[in-house]
Amino acid sequence: MSVRSEDVAREVGVSRATVSQILNGRGERFAETTRQKVLATAQRLGYRPSVAARTLATGTSDIVVVLLPFTHLSGNLQAVLERATIALAEHGITLVLRQHAPGTTTLAQAVQSLRPRAVFSLEALTPDQISVLEKAGVPHSGPTVSDEVDFGFDRMIGRAQANHLASRGFTRLAFIQLDDERFETWAPPREQGVREVAADLGLAEPLSLRARLEQSSLSATITAIPPHTGVACYNDDLALALMGAARIAGREIPRDLGFIGMDASPLGACFFPALTSIRIDIAAAAANMIEGLLATARADGAPAPRPVALTVVERASS
Repeated sequence: MSVRSEDVAREVGVSRATVSQILNGRGERFAETTRQKVLATAQRLGYRPSVAARTLATGTSDIVVVLLPFTHLSGNLQAVLERATIALAEHGITLVLRQHAPGTTTLAQAVQSLRPRAVFSLEALTPDQISVLEKAGVPHSGPTVSDEVDFGFDRMIGRAQANHLASRGFTRLAFIQLDDERFETWAPPREQGVREVAADLGLAEPLSLRARLEQSSLSATITAIPPHTGVACYNDDLALALMGAARIAGREIPRDLGFIGMDASPLGACFFPALTSIRIDIAAAAANMIEGLLATARADGAPAPRPVALTVVERASS
């Protein structure tokens, strides 16, 4: 049987209203000894407040919604979201992920049904979406469509890939992205990073190609890449698929084609030849998200984000 607020009140010897106010953070007018006794008793009895009742009483829930673009959830992003979920739970906040949907209807429905404490967006919010949130009094943060969105981190990924390939002696570079709209958010700035390094080093303009995870598309892509090219791939999945197609085509790796991926997935280390990739500092990336989420929930300014290191995991493919 679940413990109710009246059980806590009976144990402490106070009214149910007193317990409710203290447990909902409105116990300033009560004596410190009373507050501590209520909190200790609730913890000892295993009392958990009703989310529905609290939402009804306060007008908001303990939910923070993270809006995701229509994208593929990489292992890195999943790891960051997992850490954020655990950290926010320690603050009594439930993290809810919501995938991108055009327009404002689904956002308005989510706000009405969830009554979130805050919304944290990883995609650009439109003026209409911002209007929905502001009318509902929901604090929010994230880029807007009117912003000059800085995808500097993704440019850094492309630059790190290109610098590594150039350091391995490749004087011709290519950037290959997946031919899938889920990758349209972060692929262009990565390609831009590759192009910047090529320009800085006086190399030829990098080849830009798209490939689907289908044998015919992968084979055509490999055929289009000139010999002695360093290939920067959007992620490890694409890099491994292209390396398989390259081997079928008789292209030697890394003498003929060098490959570098992104994510440093365990599978890449098991492939032959093992895949060179980029690893990100998950702890720093998660800390930035957690601090941003908590600041949004408190409706105050977030601290300056800490740097997120990128490390080249050098293996045989490059």
